[in-house]
Amino acid sequence: MATPAQAIAWHRRCDCGSGGSPVVGAHQGSGVLSDVNKPRVLIAEDEPHLREVLRFQLEAAGFEVLVAEDGQRAVDLALEQLPDVLLCDVMMPHLDGFEVTHRLRAAYATRHIPIVMLTAKAEADDKVHGLQGGANDYVTKPWQQKELVLRIRNVLEWSRQQRSASPLTGLPGNLSINEEVERRLASGEPFAFLQIDIDFFKAFNDRYGYARGDQAIQALARIIVETVQRHGQSNFVGHIGGDDFIVVSTPPVAEALGRDILAQFDAAAKAFYDAEDLDRGHVEVHNRRHVLERFPLMSLTIALVSTDRMPVTHLAQLTDISQELKAHGKSMPGSVLVNERRQGGESADRNAAA
Repeated sequence: MATPAQAIAWHRRCDCGSGGSPVVGAHQGSGVLSDVNKPRVLIAEDEPHLREVLRFQLEAAGFEVLVAEDGQRAVDLALEQLPDVLLCDVMMPHLDGFEVTHRLRAAYATRHIPIVMLTAKAEADDKVHGLQGGANDYVTKPWQQKELVLRIRNVLEWSRQQRSASPLTGLPGNLSINEEVERRLASGEPFAFLQIDIDFFKAFNDRYGYARGDQAIQALARIIVETVQRHGQSNFVGHIGGDDFIVVSTPPVAEALGRDILAQFDAAAKAFYDAEDLDRGHVEVHNRRHVLERFPLMSLTIALVSTDRMPVTHLAQLTDISQELKAHGKSMPGSVLVNERRQGGESADRNAAA
């Protein structure tokens, strides 16, 4: 299975334009290179003076700004340039802000763009109308610059997290995983990294189909989240993809947390099998050569790297150690947790606990 570093590298390699070749720093569909470090805001405002004030304030706050003088132009620009967020006046000629929101939400290319409505009306009904139509937030004229910028940054962060999240489990995906690990490394505080992977999941998926396979992955996600919550508040859970998960925790609780996850999964996994497979203790699946093979029931491997035992300086080093431990764990029968006991330059002492 892909490591976090490999997965994010794959994400970057696949960040391509419509032609299929990599386009560095480009907004898809725009044909124009932009500063990837600056979020792009599209302002839709028909009053020229307000439009320029908004442009000035948002550029001063570090945003790249596009402007549209009416609703139709806002829709056209959004489809063409794919901004990171739309700041949209409600009352505009040709198309009002409600209709702009409706059209952008109806188009696949723009349905994910967060929309902040800008209006002189403070009545609750107007806000509810916009929010029901798909707007993410509201700013009322006259606005405070700090509030405006904060609301835009908030919806951008929400959008980033939504794009990163796993659609199957709703857990943070590879972008968030990498950010969390980098943040922990930069802090200098010891932490524990647990990489969690289901053994013989492919055989289970081949035997029972993708729907039941997805249910097994979702069940593991629930087990991890619920177990993590029981073991403290400073933990992070991420979904790399497929049947791979990670937990970032603190060294004192990590081993007990991992063992708890193993026990909970082993108890729950039996419910996914038919009685005949449980009785046999294995599943039978045809391989690519159409030969019937036997595979054990699903189990769990957890690779645990604790930076108070094994100093780690960067993400790639962490994932290399984790992958090595996971491969060692998968050579053992049943559900196992494998620790890295090495300190400094000493030899590895891996401890596997069933």
